[in-house]
Amino acid sequence: MSGAAPAARLLPMGRDGVLAEVDGTSEAVALFSRLQASRPAGVVDLVPAACTVLVRVDPGVLSVAAARTWIASAPPVPPERTRGETVTLEVVYDGPDLAAAADLLGMSVEQLVRRHREARWSVAFTGFAPGFGYLVSEDWSFDVPRLSTPRTRVPAGSVGLAGAFTGAYPRATPGGWRLIGRTDATLFDPAAASPALLAPGGRVRFAAVAASVDAAPAASLRPHLAAETVGNSPRLARQMQSHGEEAVEVVAPGPLATVQDLGRPGRAAEGIARSGAADRGALRTANRLLGNAENAAAIEVTMGGCRLRAGRDLVAVVTGAWGPLVVAGRTVDPYVPFPWPAGAELRLDRFTAGARAYLAVRGGFDAPRAAGSRATDVLAGLGPAPLAAGDILSLAGDVAGGIPALDVHPWGPPPHALVELELAPGPRAGWFAPSALETLYAATWTVTAEADRVGIRLDGPALARTRAGELPSEAMVPGALQVPPGGRPTVLGVDGPVTGGYPVIAVATDGALDALAQLLPGRKVRFRHARPAP
Repeated sequence: MSGAAPAARLLPMGRDGVLAEVDGTSEAVALFSRLQASRPAGVVDLVPAACTVLVRVDPGVLSVAAARTWIASAPPVPPERTRGETVTLEVVYDGPDLAAAADLLGMSVEQLVRRHREARWSVAFTGFAPGFGYLVSEDWSFDVPRLSTPRTRVPAGSVGLAGAFTGAYPRATPGGWRLIGRTDATLFDPAAASPALLAPGGRVRFAAVAASVDAAPAASLRPHLAAETVGNSPRLARQMQSHGEEAVEVVAPGPLATVQDLGRPGRAAEGIARSGAADRGALRTANRLLGNAENAAAIEVTMGGCRLRAGRDLVAVVTGAWGPLVVAGRTVDPYVPFPWPAGAELRLDRFTAGARAYLAVRGGFDAPRAAGSRATDVLAGLGPAPLAAGDILSLAGDVAGGIPALDVHPWGPPPHALVELELAPGPRAGWFAPSALETLYAATWTVTAEADRVGIRLDGPALARTRAGELPSEAMVPGALQVPPGGRPTVLGVDGPVTGGYPVIAVATDGALDALAQLLPGRKVRFRHARPAP
């Protein structure tokens, strides 16, 4: 690459992000290469997509204004610096859509296979699922339509075509790509330092191999990865006992209880969402009250109804949602550390305010790390499975200091009155009529029953759009207000997808996202413009 690169259009993505938009995938790949090669301290995420690159910063290290200047002035990358190591994927070309895809392209199966394996591919971006790479090639000029009806389950290792892209599914998921083959390559290993085999900017070649007589069927090509997915993980009783002395046994988890820390920030380019505690402020407070490290893992309890038994003497605290807390028949207060004797049962009864409480113990809970975190991501299937009766947890030893001498008693969940939340600008306000922004801030919105860690759908007046259709896939962030064609926004949660195609009109601040995590269906919300970032 040489000469001046086309200028990117810089759009806001919340208080700490900039979405740099260019005219196509090749331009986005080039921009990502320029930014990756000159990446300054303070850049938390650098996420390429079909026609954009998202830059998220730590404002305490790099201001958004400085980031915008850097994006606009990043120097070209010499060609030799873009030639990374090439990954070769061995493929059995026997996919169920192989013949149909060849017919669509007006060629024989043999020609399609030859063109696919002879093309020189590169990873433009990742998304959809952790480690799923969207591969492009200058040698591939075809546009393959997706299936009209997506499959409910695509086996792990499947190699497919969609639009101008090819890619391989790291794990079994729904999908609409046309499947032309399968690979048994380890595309995503949650325990590895770099979990995704295919990272943006990487180069890929496909090699045709014959199917082995005793080859495993495509659905079972990734047994080691299936063990990492939510709902298929080995029970924690088997996973955790080797990590230390037994600390807590789950008697009854309630509707949903998961192990959570502060998640996996900075890994969106690998297709990995931040995840972690839905109310990060409540988790941080719990750890501060116990003298734990800020990122120590706790149990996120949803709605209450959770019972646990101590396997040893512990010191614990509960923050976030409010409800009756009973230890060995004795009522204890939230936000106040309390002794939890060995053998005693702790009950978190149905919450009277808020949706999620955080049970922390001094030292934090241990759990196997996936992509650097103990957090459970319910959408991507990373981390340990949700807790079930009989699970055993041990201590991690994540102590940072002594228990504070004075009780810190912050505000609890939002009261039952109307909740006001701050929104920062989003990148696609231009897709909406001027009246839509007025409506967004003037209307009263209702949290619907479709509210979980992935997203919170709001009910209210439709936000009028001036542009129809969807965007090419672009990076998303927790708190993004996506607006589908129906006009009613969904606020993406901490387990939300890392890319999406619905326009984002605004982005909830971190504090607003914490508050949203505590709102039960039926609660009323008003939005206001966020104050300038400190």
